[in-house]
Amino acid sequence: MIRLDGATFLLQWAVGGLFFTWVTTRRREVGLGYGWVMRITFMVFTLGALVVSRIVGPVPVRDVAALGVLLAAGAALAVSVQRRSAGVAGQREVIERRSARVAAMTGIDREEQRFDKDAPEFPPVLDLVAPAIGLVGLVAAGIDAGSPAWLSVLRVVVGALFLGAITDAMLLGHWYLVQPGLSRAPLLDLVRWTGVMWPLEAAVMLIPVGMVSVLNGSIDDHYGGILGWMWLTCAITTIVLIGVTRAALKERQYSAVMAATGLLYLAILTAFGMDLVARAVLS
Repeated sequence: MIRLDGATFLLQWAVGGLFFTWVTTRRREVGLGYGWVMRITFMVFTLGALVVSRIVGPVPVRDVAALGVLLAAGAALAVSVQRRSAGVAGQREVIERRSARVAAMTGIDREEQRFDKDAPEFPPVLDLVAPAIGLVGLVAAGIDAGSPAWLSVLRVVVGALFLGAITDAMLLGHWYLVQPGLSRAPLLDLVRWTGVMWPLEAAVMLIPVGMVSVLNGSIDDHYGGILGWMWLTCAITTIVLIGVTRAALKERQYSAVMAATGLLYLAILTAFGMDLVARAVLS
């Protein structure tokens, strides 16, 4: 029904993560360093996909696309580092407002981080190139992974977006320690996207032949049905955690962001269970 392939899994994780990196960088609020961390992280995952592919067996189109993802993400990283003096518009505005407020209250002009307003900023559209190339690889990997091909492709692509959204949300939560004063809008955006992707992830895993067959006993998971109930528990727990995370972010205290990040830690574990348990049982 679907083959569980470590190379495909790593590539889909990287592609989804890079896509939602663009979702955040396009806002021009989060500092450039966040983008550096994300691109490097998912470049490592993509490199891992290429290495694992040599072990478990190549899928030529997927592997060529993975190489393209690696090069495109590296190029975006290089451009971002080259244009670091410009910063990003939203971050510059926050720093300038803070500096002006402190100067008005104390008469002291604090030495804040300075940016070159005349330097060209990093164009966020570059962050779309890598996931666009990766999408081709995911389609090829889905066709190779099982039958019917359309369902296999759908599961790979939706899984990439689902895992990418929740991974980026968890990592962005940590960035608030690095960039004080950042609004909660970018994090809320990713949490919202995770909530949107959850029913799609559940649906593609339930479409026959899917987890319904495991839950009703038509497919033997070789553990007395425990894996089916484990998947259902992970699915329910994930959406509950996402809901609680959104509720936490409504609180005014700064500690609410850290609480939300902790909840996302738990959610990413159950989300991975939701995706991987289904793949393992249906493989």
